[in-house]
Order: sequence, then structure tokens, then C-alpha cells
Amino acid sequence: MKKNWFRLIIWAALVAIVLIAFPNSIRIAPQFIGKSYVDTENFQREMSSFYEQIGPAVLNPIDEEKVKKELTVTAEEIEEYRNWYGTLPDQIDNIHQQYVQRIEEARDANNKPLEETLIEERDRKIADIRKNFESDEYVESKIRKMKEALIDRSVASLKEMQLSGFPITYSLTDVDSGEKFESGDVEVPSVYKKTFTDKNGLFKAYSVPTEDDGSPYAHYSNYEEVTEPLPSSWLGEVIGKGMDAAIEHVAESVTMPVDMTMYQNPVRTFEGVVAVPKSALSTGVLGEQVKNYNKQKYIAYFVWGLGALSLLVLFTIMKFKKVWVKGTGLTGWYDHLKIDVKIGLLLFSSIITVDFILLRATGFSFHYDQYYYGIWRVQLGWFIILMIAVISIAFQLVHLFARWKQKGIFTQEIADSYAVQFLNAFQNMFLNRKIGFQMFVLLVGFFLAGVGLAGVALQPLLLVVYMPLVFFVGLPFLYIFVRRTAYLNRIMATTEAMAAGRLHEEIKIEGKSPLAMHAKNLNNLREGVRSSVSAQAKSERLKTELITNVSHDLRTPLTSIITYTDLLKKEDLSAEEQAKYVGILDKKSQRLKTLIEDLFEVSKMASGNLELNKQRVDLTQLLQQALAEHAEDIAESGLDFRVNLPDTPLVAHVDGQRWWRVLDNLIVNALKYAMPGTRVYVTLHQTNGRAQFVLKNISHYEIGDNTDELFERFKRADTSRHTDGSGLGLAIAQSIVDMHKGDMEIEVDGDLFKVTVAVPVIY
Repeated sequence: MKKNWFRLIIWAALVAIVLIAFPNSIRIAPQFIGKSYVDTENFQREMSSFYEQIGPAVLNPIDEEKVKKELTVTAEEIEEYRNWYGTLPDQIDNIHQQYVQRIEEARDANNKPLEETLIEERDRKIADIRKNFESDEYVESKIRKMKEALIDRSVASLKEMQLSGFPITYSLTDVDSGEKFESGDVEVPSVYKKTFTDKNGLFKAYSVPTEDDGSPYAHYSNYEEVTEPLPSSWLGEVIGKGMDAAIEHVAESVTMPVDMTMYQNPVRTFEGVVAVPKSALSTGVLGEQVKNYNKQKYIAYFVWGLGALSLLVLFTIMKFKKVWVKGTGLTGWYDHLKIDVKIGLLLFSSIITVDFILLRATGFSFHYDQYYYGIWRVQLGWFIILMIAVISIAFQLVHLFARWKQKGIFTQEIADSYAVQFLNAFQNMFLNRKIGFQMFVLLVGFFLAGVGLAGVALQPLLLVVYMPLVFFVGLPFLYIFVRRTAYLNRIMATTEAMAAGRLHEEIKIEGKSPLAMHAKNLNNLREGVRSSVSAQAKSERLKTELITNVSHDLRTPLTSIITYTDLLKKEDLSAEEQAKYVGILDKKSQRLKTLIEDLFEVSKMASGNLELNKQRVDLTQLLQQALAEHAEDIAESGLDFRVNLPDTPLVAHVDGQRWWRVLDNLIVNALKYAMPGTRVYVTLHQTNGRAQFVLKNISHYEIGDNTDELFERFKRADTSRHTDGSGLGLAIAQSIVDMHKGDMEIEVDGDLFKVTVAVPVIY
């Protein structure tokens, strides 16, 4: 078996060498046969680069001082700089917004030095902004310094251009001024020499690199603005680090800030000679490139010879034999594969081989030095892939013909194929004909659209990418899609049974697809029916408690009214007793009136019939008024109210009267149910664009863990109902907050009661 594997690998390697050598020779041969390195495109590019760069770097450099003297700052540039971040109010407001939170944090932390430093820094920035809008000269000086710094960088970059790495010699004389520039001896034997005369054409030296037609590169001829907006901290850098540091920071973000062609010198014309000495072919950078070129040529000749030798061996001592394939030990594994998978593998291997012949082999590189070690590794990888593809094609063709001769094998394999399983699943897809037909039309439409798009958009050679995607991505997904549709129909059939009340049958969950999750959710829904029964029982209990609580709270004052009315009917009552009874009647009647009004208001809110009169309201001031209203009650309650309010107005768009009712109800709730002698914390602050009102206290009564029931009508912490509360306070507050699109949450930790109300603020 090992011997067969060894022979098969050797045979595949020889075939791969042939497939590399001969297509490659078609492309590479014109570059090497009868040519030297001086004839290559690389050498010509080096010389073109030299001619482009010698003007700006040596022959005709830009005069930096002259450019600075000609600098101008226009009124438009001053206005653009001045309004870069908006108008004066906008910029001042932006600076305030940057520092307000940091100053408040320093103040809260009692860090006086930091607070004073931040205020001083903020005021300096604002003063600088004001000066920008007050003085054109002040802004002009900033822009001029920035331009000068940027010009320094631009001119320096032009002067520092690196000439060609070749040891090029030249002797060039300015036609007009007679100024001469020389480097090396142009009279020594040369492999390249170009003479510039009136007859042959004079050399034109520009101050910036140029195109072949003499026009400056677009990079130098176009004025380019700052490539990205100045950072918000730029003004701070001007103040904190000085103008020079800030200019340097801005200069680093500019690619080419000035139209350098505006300041370039007139074109200078030269006559003379540019040459590359023959001795340079064996030394320096040029010598290394010549040596590398020759090595590549010899390697190419070697590969072509190796390809011819491999072809000869394939037709003589290494003729292909079927036993090499059948004796590899993979036959059993291959026989268990589905026939459509086998066909796919054969097509894929063929595509890889064709792709290599058309693209990879013709682009095979012959670099072998250390720099190209990575390229060699990649090409070695492609060589191994080609060998595997060749082995795969040989293996599959041998087995294909062998099984073709066996009667009935192909019929059985087709019956067991994924394609036939797909057809069976396709039939199940139409258990529900309407959905099956819709899904089928949708599927075919998308499939045809994808094929059409690929045919229009892709180049013909990219079919080597498209075909594998069709066979190994498109078709498997199509198979899975049809299986999922059949699964959907089975889910629907079971769902219909559940809808008919037969909840004993559970949907079978297959895999982790969305349909499987849907089946799981339906099973959870079946279990949820039982939970809903429990929830319905709870709802009935709450309704019963509501009726009981309403009856109790209404009957108590009404009973007192009836009792004291009967007492007033007695004729022997003294004036003092009559006044006492009348006072009690008044108190109970007011209590009854309040209960009825609260219940009526809650009902209106629940039905949505209550209209809001929204206005801009300072929530800070409103909370202060609500606390002031209950100042006397707070003093008598024995509670220690700790209030934390913002120093600045906190404005929201709310109905002031209704929102006051929310605050009043929550404060009254704390006064009634907080444990005497404890603290009540009242906080108002802004968080993430929302005003947040928080009230925390220790409850006098045990609340329990079910905080949701506290919002129920007539639900009270005092379950014995000995206090004067109606149990509607939190329900009314919750309804008002909901009408304002706000949030109200209650948290209970033991006896700690915390309520949080949030509403969006406006600026």
C-alpha cells in the first residue's frame, strides 16, 4: 500500500511539474531569452524615477523663503478659520459644555485647586475664541504661522526626495545660465547613456515631480485642505502648549496643504549626458538586481528543462497504472460517499487543475532569495494543491469506470443520493400547498437572480470561483432550505392540533435552526397556557381584593357619617357636642370626597380620557414647591428629610399640575408609611438626557417582595388599613408618569423602599 502511495505521489508531482513548466514558458520566455537586465521594465522605471526627482531635489529646487514672502491670507480663509466650529455663541456654549460636568465633579469632590484650574482654563479658551472674532489680524497671524510650518514640511519633503539607488552619473548644463551640475564621470564605459541636445531634445527640470507630458502630479497641483477636522482640543493646545506645538499638531494631519505649483520656479532646460557606468553592473544595488535577474533566468531555464524531462519520464518509466489508485486504502471510504458528492469532488478537482493551468502556472515566480522566501512558500503550497487535485482526478476516474461496469450499482447510488432525498423533501414541502408554492416561487426567484447577477457581474475567468460556490454552497443551502420547509409543514400540523385543544402532543425539535427554535417556542407556549391559568387566578384574586378594599375604604367614612348624623338628631345635645359631631362629619365627608375623586381620576387615566396641558416646567423648582407645601407635616412627622437638588434648572415638557401631583403623592406616601425617626432621601438629578427623581425611605410596615402589586389600586403597605391612605397614590402617580412617556420603578430591599421616576428633559 505504501509503495502504491509513493508511486502515485511521484506520478502526480511529475504531472504538476509539466503543468507548471509549459504554460509558464509561454509568459516568461520573452523576458529572458536574448535579453539583459538593462532591457527590463524595472530598469526603465528606475531611470524614469531619476528623471522625475532630480529636478525638485537638485537642479531646480523651490526657494522656501520666496514662498513664505509670497504667502497671502484671504478674508475667506480668516472667516473659515474663525467659524470652523460654528458661530461665536456656539463655540462658547461648546466650551461651557465641555467643562460644566468636570467643574461640578471637582466641586462635589471639594477639590478647590482643580475647580479653579478648570475654570481658568475654560475662561482662557473663551477669551481666545472671542479674540478670534474681534481681530482679523489675530486670526491672520495664526493662519500665517500654520501655513509657514506646513510649507516648511512640503519644501523639505521635495528636497529630501531620494534619487535612484543606481550609481547614475550625469553632467548637465543650464542652457540659459550656463550653470553646470555634475556627478561622477560620464565618459567611462556605460551600459546606459542618454544625451540631451537641441537635436535630441533638452532635459526639462521642474520644481515638483511631473507626469510624462510635463504636467505636475495631481498630488502637487491640487490644493488639499486638512485631511480631517481639527480636533476639539486644538484651541486648548494653542493655550496650553503654545502656538508652535499646535501648528505642528495640525501640520501632521495635512497631506499637502499648499498648491506647490503656484510657487515652483520656471522650468529650467539642460543639455548634457546621463549615464550608468558598466562597472555598476557588478556592485551596489544595480549589481544585486542584475545578479538576481540572471539567477531568475537560469532557474527559468532549469524549470523548463525539468518540465521536458518530466514529460519524457511520464511517457516511459512512470506510465500511470490503476493499481496505484485501487491499492491506496481509500476505496472503502470513497464508496460510502453519495454519488452527487463524488461528482462534486470530481468537478472541483478539475476546476482547481484548470485554474492552475490558466492562472497560477503562468504567474509562477522564479525568485529564490531570502526576500522572496514567503513567495516560494506560497507557490510550494499551490504546487501541493495541484498534486492533490491531480491525484483526486485520477482516483475518481478510475473508480468511476470500475463501478460503471458493475450492474445495478449506479441505480442504487442514485436512489440513495442527496438529490433523491431532496426530491422526497420537496414533496413534503407541499403538504401545505399554498405555503409550499409561495416558498418555491421565492426560492426559484432568488436562485435565478443570483445566477443572472453572477453572469452579468463576473468575468469569465472567475467561473473557477463561481462554480465551486454553486456546488458546495448554493446546492447544500438549497437542500437545507427544502428540508426546513418540510419541517415547517410538520410544525404547522402539530400546531393545528394544539389549537384544537389537544395539548398532549409535543413538537419534535430537530437541530438548532430557526424552525427548531419556533418549535421550542410553541412547546413553551403550550406550557405557558398552564401558567396563564395561574395568572388568571391571580388576576381574579386582585380583582376581589380591589372590590373588598374599595368597599372597605368607602364604607368606613360613610358609616361614620351615618352614625354621627343619627347622633345629631338627638334634641338633648349640647352646643359643644354638636360642634364636635359636625367637625367629625366634615372630616369624614371630605375623606369620602377625596376617595371618590381619586378613584374617578384613576379611572379617567386608565381609560385615556385625561388630557395633559404640557409646558416647559422647571422640575427643580416644582420639587422645591412640593416639599415646601409639606414643610409643616415633615417637621411634625419626626422624619429626617435629606434633599439633594441640582444647582441649575432642570426643564422638562410636562403638565405642571399633574407632575406636581406625582411628587405630592410620593412625598405623602413617605410621610404616611416611613418609619418614624428614620431618614427620607429625596434626590433630583439628570442622567443620560433624563430627569431622575429618587425617593428612599425605611418602611414602617412589612412590604414583601411583590413590588408590582404596590401599583394596584387601593393596595396599601398598611394591610390592616388603619392609616388614612386611600391606596391610590402610587396608582395615580404611575398613570401620570405613563401619560408623560416616563418611567416609574419601585425597588424593595427588606424594609428599604425606593421609588424612581424618570422623564426626558429639554435643553
